Amino acid sequence: MDESKRGLFYSTRSRLIVSFLSISLLVGLISLIVGIKLLYKTVLNEATTRITLDLNAAREIYHSNINTIHNVLLTASLDGELQLLIETKQIDKIAQKLENISDQIGLDFAGIALNSEKPLFHIGKLSTDENDNKLQNPIITSVFKNGSSVSGTVIFTKEFLMAENPELVERARIEIISTPMAAPRMEKVETSGMTIASGIPLYNNGEIEGVLYGGILLNKNNAIVDRVRETVFQEETYKGKSIGTATIFFKDLRISTNVINSEGERAIGTRVSKEVRDRVLIEGKRWTDRAFVVNDWYITAYEPIIDIFGERVGALYVGVLEEKYIDLRRNIISVFIFITITGIIVAIGLGYLMANKITQPVRQLIRVSNEVSNGNLEPEFGPILKSETGVLQKTFAEMLSSLRERDNLQRAESERKLILSEKQSSIGRLAAGVAHEINNPLTGVLTFTHLLLRRKDISNEVRSDLETIAHQTDRVRKIVKGLLDFSRQTKLDSEPTDINRLVESTITLVKNEALIKGINLEFKPTEGIPVHIVDRNQLQSVILNIIINAFDATKPGGKVIVTTGMGISTNKAELKSIEIVISDNGCGIPTDNLDKLFDPFFTTKETGNGTGLGLAVSFGIIERHGGNIRVQSEVGKGSTFTICLPMEHFDEKTKNTRRR
Repeated sequence: MDESKRGLFYSTRSRLIVSFLSISLLVGLISLIVGIKLLYKTVLNEATTRITLDLNAAREIYHSNINTIHNVLLTASLDGELQLLIETKQIDKIAQKLENISDQIGLDFAGIALNSEKPLFHIGKLSTDENDNKLQNPIITSVFKNGSSVSGTVIFTKEFLMAENPELVERARIEIISTPMAAPRMEKVETSGMTIASGIPLYNNGEIEGVLYGGILLNKNNAIVDRVRETVFQEETYKGKSIGTATIFFKDLRISTNVINSEGERAIGTRVSKEVRDRVLIEGKRWTDRAFVVNDWYITAYEPIIDIFGERVGALYVGVLEEKYIDLRRNIISVFIFITITGIIVAIGLGYLMANKITQPVRQLIRVSNEVSNGNLEPEFGPILKSETGVLQKTFAEMLSSLRERDNLQRAESERKLILSEKQSSIGRLAAGVAHEINNPLTGVLTFTHLLLRRKDISNEVRSDLETIAHQTDRVRKIVKGLLDFSRQTKLDSEPTDINRLVESTITLVKNEALIKGINLEFKPTEGIPVHIVDRNQLQSVILNIIINAFDATKPGGKVIVTTGMGISTNKAELKSIEIVISDNGCGIPTDNLDKLFDPFFTTKETGNGTGLGLAVSFGIIERHGGNIRVQSEVGKGSTFTICLPMEHFDEKTKNTRRR
């Protein structure tokens, strides 16, 4: 690939165009996926809501037919003429009455029974088998048993149907068609019939004298399911197909339906799937979901049908053709895709235009970045734009300003540390030399001074002068000792130490001094601080030195508080450290003196009260432990010294100790 093509491909404009295109594709794809899911959910919810309402309507139609039978028979039972005919057993006129009632509402069977015996009369042909006529009708039996009317779904066996009307036997007979996904079933033919029926008690002097009963055989009777389709779906069609279907199941068998099979006939004899059968007939729950019904996908709803004895004997079904909703969803998805593609095309055009406007200031920023990379922290930006790119330019300029400031601070800090290190090194070497040279003569002077003070023959004036010499010599020796401590940088003698106990023992040493000065000294330890490896003596001298300094800065009635706790290492933020905090409410330290606190020979005490080496030596001890000392102070409010001992340093010491 030549350089011109590489430059074109890797140019900012090309990248911006690709970015616009990528973002558009991503947003479009996400919008499309989310939109499709929301659309599918919305369509499915709408279809599910509709089919649930449709099932409720189908149930009402089913029960309204039962109520119609009940109401007509109830009205007939209250007819005084019928009661008179029954009492006088005028069979011909009773037959005419029953025929009229049956014709009125289309009953398939009806009759009157007295004293729970075989029917006094019933419509239809009589069975030639005497045993059939001796069978007890379950409706008659239920009325006499309950002492009240009975209405609902009733299952008649072939024998009962034969007893009522032999013609009903053939109507009830249904060949069972093998159906995919249905539960195994041994029978090849269903001979029992599902009916909706009602039985009304006939009273004589307050006692049940007989039963007027009647009903409709549902097997191959499509009146109810067609009424559901007409009422609920209003004969609506889609692509030549009925938009909705209804079915009455006896057990898992379609006995009444307007679902059409592949031959264009009603799918009588087909069966429901095992999954639906288990849910509705066995568990007794409603089913609402999409399902493949005979030869099309439907959004379906099923619920169990309960007979007059409380048994689940079948199911009521309604379904709405899913194809309509799929086409609706497909059309809306097409619109979504069109909008997405249009948006992508527009994004490419906008990306091309915006890239040209953004390229120039971006190139300027690239040039500035290169200059910064080469060490120039004050490059020429040119005019600052008022657009978002201008904000970027301004932010970049502020960043460079921060970098320059940080660079200056780091340089100043490095110089300060270097100077401090060189100064301490020089002073240390000087102090070591001076201390060794002065220490021996001082010892001689102090020894002979004390020998002279023992003499009895010297005057008081000379004794006073000798005491002054002894005092000042002793002061010089303390200064020399401080110089030696500062210069020695003694090796740590580390051992496992309980920090809280160490601090507590140190406070015990100065408790009397605090009482004498009238200062309230408190210790607030934090529980659970682990044992660590430190030089007990040197760390104690550091704590002691800072506490005594706090006493010197605090007036009588003041307070010095020492606390221990866990903190974060200032060297590595991810590491924990042990902190010993010493706070006072004394006079405080001026801001100008904070940077000088740990310099050798720096002190704010009066001449003769301090050498200025205590904090310098303390800082060196803590530094050799891998930690540091932080100071916060405000004039007139007090000071806080925080000794930080990192746990990483302790862990390394522990490992070294264990190796030994």
